[in-house]
Amino acid sequence: MKEFFLSYTTKNQITKMKNTLSLDFCDVVIYDHYIIVTIKEGTILTPEHNNTLIKITESYFEESPFVYISNRINSYSVNPEIYYKTVQINSLKGFAVVSQEYKAKINAQIEKMFFKKPFEIFSEIEDAVTWAKTLIKRD
Repeated sequence: MKEFFLSYTTKNQITKMKNTLSLDFCDVVIYDHYIIVTIKEGTILTPEHNNTLIKITESYFEESPFVYISNRINSYSVNPEIYYKTVQINSLKGFAVVSQEYKAKINAQIEKMFFKKPFEIFSEIEDAVTWAKTLIKRD
């Protein structure tokens, strides 16, 4: 994997991207203290997919705290069993869902019941990033 750095401005802050990955079931953008994952349309997110994402987070955030941001711009299904293993990642400090769709937000409310770490739902990616940075600073 070739690493490269890009940046974007959000609320007067520059954020550097560490890497971007495109997998068969999702696209992943990795930053210093958070990861943004966009699952592809029609995917049924299984424990096997989750294991792949866990390996990615462990390789980038083994000893550094991070927040997982799920950018829900596509329609897909999540097997709630995945949260049992995801919540066990020691460096994972929180989980954010970003969507403007009512149905996705209702589904996220149900998923939240399976997750025993901070879990928030947002309409805008910038708000999720701000929350992630605040959560990391508190740690």
